[in-house]
Formats: sequence, C-alpha cells, structure tokens
Amino acid sequence: MLRDYYRRVVDSLSIAVLVLDQRLRLLFMNAAAETLFESSFRKAHKLALPDLIVGAESFIAGLRHCLESGHPYIERELQLTFPPERIVTVDCTAAPLLERDPTAELLLELRQVDWRLRINREEHILAQHHTTRALVRNLAHEIKNPLGGLRGAAQLLERELPDPALREYTRIIIGEADRLRGLVDRMLGPNQPRAYDEVSIHEILERVCGLVEAEANSGIRIERDYDPSIPPVWGDADRLIQAVLNVVRNAVQVLDRRGIITLRTRVQRQYTIGSKRHKLVARLDVIDDGPGIPSEWQEQIFYPMISGRPNGTGLGLSIAQNIVNQHGGLIECVSRPGETVFTLLLPLGKTG
Repeated sequence: MLRDYYRRVVDSLSIAVLVLDQRLRLLFMNAAAETLFESSFRKAHKLALPDLIVGAESFIAGLRHCLESGHPYIERELQLTFPPERIVTVDCTAAPLLERDPTAELLLELRQVDWRLRINREEHILAQHHTTRALVRNLAHEIKNPLGGLRGAAQLLERELPDPALREYTRIIIGEADRLRGLVDRMLGPNQPRAYDEVSIHEILERVCGLVEAEANSGIRIERDYDPSIPPVWGDADRLIQAVLNVVRNAVQVLDRRGIITLRTRVQRQYTIGSKRHKLVARLDVIDDGPGIPSEWQEQIFYPMISGRPNGTGLGLSIAQNIVNQHGGLIECVSRPGETVFTLLLPLGKTG
C-alpha cells in the first residue's frame, strides 16, 4: 500500500523522473516521463536511453561519467531530439543512487522548459514591437509635417511657372511627397478603431488563397491542412485578411516561382501569449519549403523598413504583426533551410 502511495506521488510530479541502470537501460519512469517520451513504461522498459533519443552523444557521455564518478550531472536548456524529429528543450539533473557500491543506478530528472523559453521570446517580440511602434509614430510626425509644407510649396510654385514643361518637375515633387506620405500611413496603420465581429479563420484563408493563386506563378502550389472544428475569431475580417495576405505573399516572393506553401490551422488550449493566458487560441501556420531566413535576419524581420529583397519596402511583415497584435495575438517565425514557418496566434473569443 505504501509503495502504491509513493508511486502515485511520483506520478503526480510535473518533472519527468527516470531510473537507469549502469547500461543506461530504463528501470522506471513516471507519468510525466511517459508524456515527454511519448511512450509507456511498459513499452520502454529495459530499453537503453540512446534508443529513445536521437543523437545527444555529449548528454549520454555526461550520464556515463556521472555513474562512474559518483558526482551529479547538471545541464541547462538541453535540446533533445525524440524520434522521428521532435525537438524538446529540458533542464536536466542526474545523480547516482548511492544505495549500492559501486553505484548501479542513476536517477534522472528532466524538466521541460520550452514553454518558458517561448514565453520569454514572445514577451521580447511584443516589447520589440511596442518600442518600434512608438519610434515609428514619433518619426512619422517629424516626417509628415515638412512633407505637407514641401507639397504645398510645390503646388504654389507650379501655378507661378510660365513654362508648362517646367511643371513636370513640380509634379514629380508632389508625387514623391504623396508617395512618402502614403508609405508613412501604411507604417502607422489606420487611426480609426474598427468594428469587430465573429470571423471564420478558414474563410479568411480561402479569400487569401484566391488572391494569391491569381497572382502567383503556376509553379507555386498551396496546400491546405485545416482543423474544421476551430470556432470563430473575434476581429476585423478585412484587416486579418491583410495580415495573412502579407505573410503568404512574403512566402510566395521567397519561393521565387516554384515551391509549396502549406496553410495549417489548429486549436491550442490554455495557451499563453506574452504574459496573458487564453483558454483557446487559433494557430495558423504558413509553411514554405524555400531557402529559409538567414539567422542574422530572424530577429529583425518584423522591424519596418527591413527587407531581404532589393525591391522590398520591409513593411509587409511589420504591418501584419501590428494587425495581429491589435487582435491580442502574435506572429512568430522559425526558419531553417527547406522550411520556414510563420505562426499566427489569435485568441478565440472576445479579448477586449
């Protein structure tokens, strides 16, 4: 009875607890470990740890040294790869069980920290966006005032010029002033609050698909992987279409005439965006099989005026992030050669 009680106590822990023998074969795992390894103890019993994870040679070497030396082994933010390619970040603590001499068993604790790292990253993205937004607003104010004066002076000059051929120069000045003003307005977004309503995320995606398929080269294919059970999002349909369209167009431009874009929707439960926890969140992944984003660019792609293309304005992703932020959500990006994933997270239900 007492043994069953202790087993229930260990199974209630959120930390994965394992006991390994000298060959690093599994002798015990609690419920949290079964969840982490996505395998039952009955199936994993007596399997060696190197058979349950991919690679991690230095981690395995550290565990063996722990057994041989009798000293604890600690590793922070260790990335483990579980078959086939599931990557999990953990804090690891290993200590030999000293009941026998020489030591025959090893106690291993793995605390999953992906969620903590993700929240820290999201808070950084949100803080970065708010800071950038404030800077852009201040800069826009400083730009728009002299632009108005410049445009007005050009209009007055145009009326006074005797030679119609010279008016072409004043029209260039007026046109460029209007273009810059429009650029600043797009950076700021609309000033008037919009009317929110229930919006189907899949209707938004289909609208975007129709627009992109009409524009894109026939060598680019769009695949759908939808979860039809997702309830409506509370938001402005037109602005959400613009946000998703900007992200998908970015993928189209990166692919350069050939490739696959996958639109995947899922529901996340009890999900934290920044510091706020939501009961339900709609997750939209825009996945392309292009060359990927260089690591030095990944921290900057949501800044306005930052673009990896010679003709790009660097506003598309910044505007998309701003729209999703106004809906209480966030856009994240993970990229490697052959796969780039932009993830749009939108709370389900009213957020205001």
